[in-house]
Formats: sequence, structure tokens, C-alpha cells
Amino acid sequence: MPLGCIRVDADAFPLVPMPCLRCGAEVPLRFAGPCPKCAEELHANVCGEARVVDGGAYEPAMHVTPNAVALKE
Repeated sequence: MPLGCIRVDADAFPLVPMPCLRCGAEVPLRFAGPCPKCAEELHANVCGEARVVDGGAYEPAMHVTPNAVALKE
């Protein structure tokens, strides 16, 4: 399924008072999770910059034979 095909109507999910999963304060939320204050704090403290990680070339293990089916007799 291509991205962007699923649409969620916000009116179908009204705000319901429920406890924040982080601080425990009761706040109106559509889904269970952190309250807006905790979400902002987490974003400020935990959010980082994306970067490219060099993983190195793949090297097969020594017990792997490169064409084991062709060598089988």
C-alpha cells in the first residue's frame, strides 16, 4: 500500500481524559501516550540529528562456501 493512502478523521477520535503514560497527569488525549508537555520535553532532550553511519563491507563467515550447490557431488 503506498504511503499517504490511509486517512484518519480526527473527529472520529474525540479527546478523552486519560493519564499521561510518562508523568501520570490526567489530560485530554485522543490516544494513549505522553501529554503535550512531556512530548515537548522529550523532543527537546532526546531528539537528535540524522547522520550517515558507515557500516563497512559485508564479509561472509568462514563456514560459508561460495557456491556450495555446484561443488556438491
